[in-house]
Amino acid sequence: MKRHTIAVLVNDQPGVLQRVSGLFGRRGFNIESITVGTSEEAGLSRMVIVTTGDDNTLEQVTKQLYKLIDVIKVVDLSANPMVGRELALIKVTADPTARPEILGVVETFRAAVVDIGTTSLMVQVVGDTEKIDAMIELLKPYGIRELSRTGVTAMIRGNAR
Repeated sequence: MKRHTIAVLVNDQPGVLQRVSGLFGRRGFNIESITVGTSEEAGLSRMVIVTTGDDNTLEQVTKQLYKLIDVIKVVDLSANPMVGRELALIKVTADPTARPEILGVVETFRAAVVDIGTTSLMVQVVGDTEKIDAMIELLKPYGIRELSRTGVTAMIRGNAR
């Protein structure tokens, strides 16, 4: 099983996200993450979907996506050199004695403390999925109270479009 990151350019219309995610569900394909936002062109949105499967699975998904009326373009980003990033907010238990250690982890990962409470810190970290996973593992012993991740968003490197 290979991890695929695909970008889907769609018309910015109500129900498009539901139809795209429904297509994956009906075909038995799992979506690891999905991010959606406006694109560089007015009236179009870009979905970045991370899924796993072999190359035949990806080909099947691509063909099925093109059958949806609001889908304009499908690109397999993972077939090219790409930049993929994810953002996570992590609220961790941080009594005063543990804060220096936690701040050391934050500094090592080039993350940022974005909120300080009397017994907690909220950390923002941006990077690839592996970086986010590694930071979460290092913060677990302190006690993660809450965790929110955006999912991967990505683009092909260089001048390619």
